[in-house]
Amino acid sequence: MSNNSNLDSSSKKDLKILEIRHLNGPNIWTYYPVLEAIVDIGELEDFPSDTIPGFYERLSLWLPTLIEHRCSYEERGGFLRRVKEGTWPCHILEHVTLELQNLAGMRGGFGRARETSTRGVYKVVVSAWHAEITRKALFLARELILAAMGFDPHQQSYDVKGAIEHLRDMVDSLWLGPSTACIVDAAVARNIPAMRLLSKGNLVQLGHGAHSRHIWTAETDRTSAIAESISRDKDLTKTLLRSCGVPVPEGRIVTSQEDAWQAAIEIGLPVVVKPCDGNHGRGVFIELSRREQIESAFSIALEEGTDVLVERYIPGTEHRLLIVSGQLVAATRGDSVSVIGDGVSTIIDLIKKQINSDPRRGTSEDHPLNIIRLDSAAKMEIAHQGYTPDSVVPVGVKVLIQRNGNHAFDVTDDVHPSIAKMASLAARVVGLDIAGIDLVVSDISCPLEEQGGAIVEVNAGPSLLMHIKPAVGKSRPVGQAIVDHLFPHQDHGRVPIVGITGSYGKTTVAHLIARLLTLSGKRTGLACSNGLYLDHKQIDKSDCANWHAANRTLMNRTVEAAVFENGLDTILQEGLAYDSCQVGVVTNVEPTLYYGRHGIETYKQVFTVLRTQVDVVSPTAAAIGDVLKEVVLPTGVAVLNAKDPMLIEMSELCHGEVIYFSCDPELSVVNLHRQQGTGPTQGKRAVIVRNGRIVLANGSDETSLIKLAELQPAVGDRAVREIEYVLAAVGAAWALGIALGLIRLGIETFGFGQEKSKTEYQDFPEKQEI
Repeated sequence: MSNNSNLDSSSKKDLKILEIRHLNGPNIWTYYPVLEAIVDIGELEDFPSDTIPGFYERLSLWLPTLIEHRCSYEERGGFLRRVKEGTWPCHILEHVTLELQNLAGMRGGFGRARETSTRGVYKVVVSAWHAEITRKALFLARELILAAMGFDPHQQSYDVKGAIEHLRDMVDSLWLGPSTACIVDAAVARNIPAMRLLSKGNLVQLGHGAHSRHIWTAETDRTSAIAESISRDKDLTKTLLRSCGVPVPEGRIVTSQEDAWQAAIEIGLPVVVKPCDGNHGRGVFIELSRREQIESAFSIALEEGTDVLVERYIPGTEHRLLIVSGQLVAATRGDSVSVIGDGVSTIIDLIKKQINSDPRRGTSEDHPLNIIRLDSAAKMEIAHQGYTPDSVVPVGVKVLIQRNGNHAFDVTDDVHPSIAKMASLAARVVGLDIAGIDLVVSDISCPLEEQGGAIVEVNAGPSLLMHIKPAVGKSRPVGQAIVDHLFPHQDHGRVPIVGITGSYGKTTVAHLIARLLTLSGKRTGLACSNGLYLDHKQIDKSDCANWHAANRTLMNRTVEAAVFENGLDTILQEGLAYDSCQVGVVTNVEPTLYYGRHGIETYKQVFTVLRTQVDVVSPTAAAIGDVLKEVVLPTGVAVLNAKDPMLIEMSELCHGEVIYFSCDPELSVVNLHRQQGTGPTQGKRAVIVRNGRIVLANGSDETSLIKLAELQPAVGDRAVREIEYVLAAVGAAWALGIALGLIRLGIETFGFGQEKSKTEYQDFPEKQEI
């Protein structure tokens, strides 16, 4: 280590970010999306953190929450201890980037900083659920660290709060809202994959292919457009509910101020005036008795909607009941908002001091309570009591600001069964699978008819935030309820996926497996190096052995099974498009083919990249453990070449089953493998060649599938490698449970090496590129 005397503040110290790539899925680092940056620290390689005067003090002062980073000491404060004792800038860059994201509201804490073979150049890897947000966090972290180092006397301060606010704005703009996020989190907890369909907004696909569902906040692909339109028309909704015996307030649409007053007289004072098709409570005025109030409310309500509704006023408190698939999931109570005079402050000042100072109030969706603003409704409410916003309220006098504030007080456990049943009926009458039912009642624990309560609105796509983060009471598992509604009976929303990697044969094996899946009756998507296919039809002729083509396939809601070719470049530079697969095939590995590519120089590096395909094979229930057995996927299978030492070593990492394939039936690893296990035959599976036949071996049992000579044309005298391709495909098909007769037919008619119609799968020659 250099000492402080070697510091030269006049020389330029920098962290240069040379390259950034976003790994969208499982990769060599982790199972989740990350940002991988190549960073050159130059001269700073000679200046670990303990040699920089004031660095530790500034960093810990600016980001005190770094105390929660445990780092290699595995204890609270572990990272800051490392900083104090001496660590290098890229390690610090990793932690600061993660913490800035965390403070901005982005989850995830995976990070790594690793040296490369070039002195002073590192790879910094951090969790990246949204590439743009994480990229910005990385550059802000770089600026913060350089400022904390203090080499530049003119830049020894940093606006940490401003940086976090900037990131938080990006999160609010680009990331999922809390309602959508809680559904996505519940899906992931159920082992159901989630895919964003837009770079901004809350449209999300849960599941893959034909088994997928779509959500947009709390609306789903089961939410009828007609039902949503009905719910927006408050007058029509009331008519339908009344016809089914649901209590609703009497009222009608009015066309003018005069008409509004006449309707109020007919209905009986006091009344409620509100937009007929408004939302979020805007332009709603309650308990109006005077003509000038009603006429003024009409004008404001008309600005919020196309028509205005005058209804009988129902005394009580407004409640919101969330109904999912006919069941009450959560309920909250609204609350009035008031200030109490101190004889000095105006109402505006009292609102700031007594209401908006509450930390639960804010403008983002992370706050359970809204900031109270003096809008038209609030000013009218104050005026009813004889005040203006600038009035000084006498000591102890209570002034009502808002009659029904946020529905942020959980009352789920208090709801009377008859009220829950009535709310469920209201949702069903309108036709909504998920509905927010607004009702006014004095006591939610008593039947409506006993207290003159009524349902006043039925809302499609209700906000879930009030149930996730109530101001008072416990959070309710509303996301889980919606996921269980979309995926009942522990459905995991997945289609069978086969991923294929290796040095040679990937494309041929991919085509053959896709052919066998199609023959089994599944509409199959195939993304490989010579195109994108749906069943026998080629829909893209470019190289599609990449993340984008695979992701495109999984978004296709007609796809019932998918086959993906994944080369080393795809895994290393993009990550996989799926978090788990039913079958993972590794055809073979020749490590030297990869040396010199992307900094790969060793056998271990090649192993680390290609093992990713084995890592994502779905685990057995035993591998997951008893706690999660109810949500496990079908046991996955790794199909591996038994003659390859790297793949034998890789088999130990598979959490699912392993099927070896080999042209040599007497390989010791195959025989030992067949003798192990606890299945019906007390052994494990392999696909071998014996006496010129492809044989399926299960423990000591052997089943002949087909003679090599029967393939078209016969491959019995061809290179061992091509026979291995057939064995790999057979192993995958066997793992998928495809009938042996169909497997036999598929490989018999595949036409190895023959020119075929463009609508048929062909044995495409391997590219020279890996």
